[in-house]
Amino acid sequence: MLQLHFCTPAPLHLHQRQDLINPAHSKHSLILLAFAALMWSFWYSSGWLVLCAGLALFLFGMQNLEQGLKSLAGGKLEQWLSTSTATPVKGLLFGTAATFVLQSSTLVSLLTIAFLSAGLISLVGSIAVLFGANLGATSGIWLLALAGQNISMSKIAMPLLVFGVLLGFSGDKGKAIGRFLLGISLIFLGIDEIKEGFSSFGDLRLDRYSAEGMRGALLFVGVGTLITVVLQSSHATLMLTLAALGSGQLELTQALSIAIGSNVGSAVSTGVMGMIGSARSGQRLAVAHMVFNCTTAIIAFFALPVMTWLVLQSTAWVGMGENKLIQLALFHTLFNVLGVLVFWPWQQQLARALERWLPDAQEPAVLIATGTEQIMQITRARYLQPAALQTVESARGAVSKELQHMGRLALEVVAHAVYAPTDLRASVEREDPDLRQRLQQQAINVDALYKTHIKGVYADLLEFMGSMVQPLDGAQQDFWHSSQVAAFQLVDAVKDAHRLQRNMHKFLQAPQEDAARSSYLELRLYMLQTLKDVHTLSVADVSQEQWLAGLKALDESMATFDAQFRKHLFAAIRGGLLDGLTVSSLMNDLGFAQTTIQGLRQVLLLGEGHELARQYQLLMGEDPLIQGI
Repeated sequence: MLQLHFCTPAPLHLHQRQDLINPAHSKHSLILLAFAALMWSFWYSSGWLVLCAGLALFLFGMQNLEQGLKSLAGGKLEQWLSTSTATPVKGLLFGTAATFVLQSSTLVSLLTIAFLSAGLISLVGSIAVLFGANLGATSGIWLLALAGQNISMSKIAMPLLVFGVLLGFSGDKGKAIGRFLLGISLIFLGIDEIKEGFSSFGDLRLDRYSAEGMRGALLFVGVGTLITVVLQSSHATLMLTLAALGSGQLELTQALSIAIGSNVGSAVSTGVMGMIGSARSGQRLAVAHMVFNCTTAIIAFFALPVMTWLVLQSTAWVGMGENKLIQLALFHTLFNVLGVLVFWPWQQQLARALERWLPDAQEPAVLIATGTEQIMQITRARYLQPAALQTVESARGAVSKELQHMGRLALEVVAHAVYAPTDLRASVEREDPDLRQRLQQQAINVDALYKTHIKGVYADLLEFMGSMVQPLDGAQQDFWHSSQVAAFQLVDAVKDAHRLQRNMHKFLQAPQEDAARSSYLELRLYMLQTLKDVHTLSVADVSQEQWLAGLKALDESMATFDAQFRKHLFAAIRGGLLDGLTVSSLMNDLGFAQTTIQGLRQVLLLGEGHELARQYQLLMGEDPLIQGI
């Protein structure tokens, strides 16, 4: 008899079929398809290959230029940014100068967003920096326009290329200078290749694809926006536009429209990156950037006929009426200056409007709720935004704020461990009226609180610090190491509090007259009072000498209690009030209490002995290191 056996597909086949619809697999397929299309296009058109190669050299040169300058500046760029925004005029000048040096308004914008997210500069000051960055972005197009279409950059680029490579074999500073020179060389070589690529398209004539009037202008505004979003560089877009204009592939009106679109594309690129990887304050600045650039672009678009006439008349007056490159550079400068003039009187109002549109999340008085359904919500880091990794100072600010957050969480966990109210601002009592009730309710296990509220934040903090690739000097390395130690000690403090909780729960339920219960109440009172003293010291706005004197008094108080409590325990043994096993538990728990306090105290002492570090901590005083008491 014939038997038919129907077999189910093997798990391997099912896994393979799932891979076919896996998003990551689809992404790789699209990348391979794009590469294949590019390879075919290079084979089909040698001019297109030269154009793309020039663009690649230009973008890679900009990356090397940025990295070389950042390595040379070290932390000075960040210091200049944090000290040059005291007034709107200073912020405008800094944004202009920084973009002129770095030749990247996007980089300056992202640095500003990172600093604002870290709380190092104000929103109004950062808006002025963005205005300056837009003005500074016009410098690059002026240099290229003045160089002219017929001047070859390779004669300058070749020596710079040689010196840049040779300096790469020297020390750190030499490597930074070499990368800077290499970046300039590649930019110049890229410009020449882009010119040659466009010159090979003798019959391209992009004006054939343009519609009439405003529709045609709007089309090329969209082209400029799209190119800038794809290339992530308005400088590259304007370089392509200059080359196409100089080779006769574009009409002047089309080039002016593309310049308007490059501003829109720059705002979109920076805005998306700022919104995704920043805190709420950084998101405000990203929105401000989009509002400013897009509004400026709209004004320039509707005023395009008038501004074109003004550009033509101005260049004709100085004898450059036939120089389309200068006309494009002048137009780009004029409409950016127009945007700054329109927005300059409204900086304060714009900042207030952004704060209304994007308000800060209200910090709850209690981070760890007592409701069972809320306790199981996993807590993650609040301040470790990817944008903060742009600079050392912004990363340091994010780490400091996250340690504050972690310290506050740890403090509330410790409060649960000793069956105290989470909010201890009012007063500290040896035995508050609700203590018995909290003990009978079987307060939540501290180990569960650690896994839910501490472990995730600690993991995020380690991952963030491990992702830092910016070079660190000696002081910055010390801060990084101290932060890691402080975070570890906070975790250790919570674990010690868990050990302490078991005996607290056992002995605090004993009869009122029990000597062991009385001793645990004293230990509990000491912990609460000391933590409150630590908090007071963390927000004290006093001189360095007074602060150190307060710290010394705190340490002496802790040492005094330790000695007196041990003396009390041995006296209780001699008096027959406590047995050896109970005293051993109390001695162990005294050690756990001390290490718990030391762990929380370590966050306060981050940067101990450094006035700058403590003043920075006080600057962030809206969210002090240890809150809740």
